[in-house]
Amino acid sequence: MKVLFIGGTGVISSACSELAVQQAIDLHLLNRGQSAARPAPIGATVLHGDIRNLASVEAALHGHNFDVVVDWIAFTPQHVQTDIDLLRGRVGQYIFISSASAYQTPPASLPVTESTLLDNPFWEYSRQKIACEELLVRAYRDEKFPMTIVRPSHTYDATKVPLFGGYTSVQRMKEGRPVLVYGDGTSLWTLTHTRDFAKGFVPLLGNARALGEAFHITSDEWLSWNQVYQTMAAALGVEVKMVHVPSELVNAYDPLHGEGLLGDKSHSMIFDNSKIKRLAPGFACTTPFSWGAREIVAWHEADTARQVIDPYVEALIERVLAAYERCWPDRNE
Repeated sequence: MKVLFIGGTGVISSACSELAVQQAIDLHLLNRGQSAARPAPIGATVLHGDIRNLASVEAALHGHNFDVVVDWIAFTPQHVQTDIDLLRGRVGQYIFISSASAYQTPPASLPVTESTLLDNPFWEYSRQKIACEELLVRAYRDEKFPMTIVRPSHTYDATKVPLFGGYTSVQRMKEGRPVLVYGDGTSLWTLTHTRDFAKGFVPLLGNARALGEAFHITSDEWLSWNQVYQTMAAALGVEVKMVHVPSELVNAYDPLHGEGLLGDKSHSMIFDNSKIKRLAPGFACTTPFSWGAREIVAWHEADTARQVIDPYVEALIERVLAAYERCWPDRNE
């Protein structure tokens, strides 16, 4: 099976690239250059091209035909329409990487299944993903374009700190300073290690039963945000000082960060993975976040260049915490 990943060296896609090569898939990666943190796996063929430049793509793909094409970096209907026009009649399966944030937010019931309504009034990113999915459903219905939709939730690897502000919050923990936690910290969340995601994703490649279908692929481990922060602090060997802040307050100071909270992380999101398990019977997530947190700490501690503080996020946290203190000066977190 000859497969093309558009992208393939990102947080989610890199583990899928590794596993695909291990399973003797003839994997090609189309991207603009190597990722320093996640290089292409040995055994994959790298094709240099820019998917946003049609001439560049046609030159890179000249002489190639693929059984499966996966676009990891399509975010708008225009991106997807370009893929459809490029691949129509030339591919056996096209996989679009959507997002679990496209599901109804907040959800009317839990756990979320693939039949849960797609509706996110808070986050433009999610609405764009929904529009992409609607375009693909029409293409499948009208011309039998062989699409599959995959919806990752919050997927991470050793390079990615799944806290507000990323490594900035880790540094604050190390220094004994308070960190910002959404809401009261009790909403339930699902974190999935990229290696586990790959075990559900790779069996979809070339799988005829996946055509015309949508799947989410997530862990079955559910953690409150309080537990997520406490687990990261335990991996660091420190105590965490959490300040529980309404997401609306963050949104008032920074709508770009705020819409990601209101449209995703501030609501409980847990998933029923029965559907993907029917197509990937061996799929099981075996990396609990307690293990993943230790990997994150080890990767960042191995090189000080990886310990990047975002000055904007640092200032934003300070502004929000100061505003919260003004509202509740006697509150002791």
